[in-house]
Amino acid sequence: MINTIGRHYVVEASGCNPEVINDMKRVEEILVQAAKQARASVVTTAFHRFYPQGVSGVVVVSESHIAVHTWPEKGYAALDIYTCGDHTMPDEAVKYVLKEFGATSAHITYIVRGLESEDKKDLYLHELETKEERLDNVKEKLDMVL
Repeated sequence: MINTIGRHYVVEASGCNPEVINDMKRVEEILVQAAKQARASVVTTAFHRFYPQGVSGVVVVSESHIAVHTWPEKGYAALDIYTCGDHTMPDEAVKYVLKEFGATSAHITYIVRGLESEDKKDLYLHELETKEERLDNVKEKLDMVL
């Protein structure tokens, strides 16, 4: 396994159900459950409903965070899921959120963070990989992508 400090997913979720991603309580419930799916420990949450539409929020976990901003009028949600620790499974959080939001496609960037430099002591780097996927069957498709 790569010696890394953290794993970070940046996700553009398209085709989301506008009713779901405009409901602040529902979005919060989904992100808290996503943290649990990732085996992360929830510390606190902060969410805000914009008018006439949209939700922003963050679930702070002991291992870092899960954050979102939604545009219901566009069926779009921007997700940021970052965890550290060998026990966490951020890919499971991504799958869960996309399924619950009803996303039909996703552009996913996976960043391995905190890689120790081979050349310089105390220098940390990151590597990234980007994928796009139509999500007709979210769980099966994401199992192949993530």
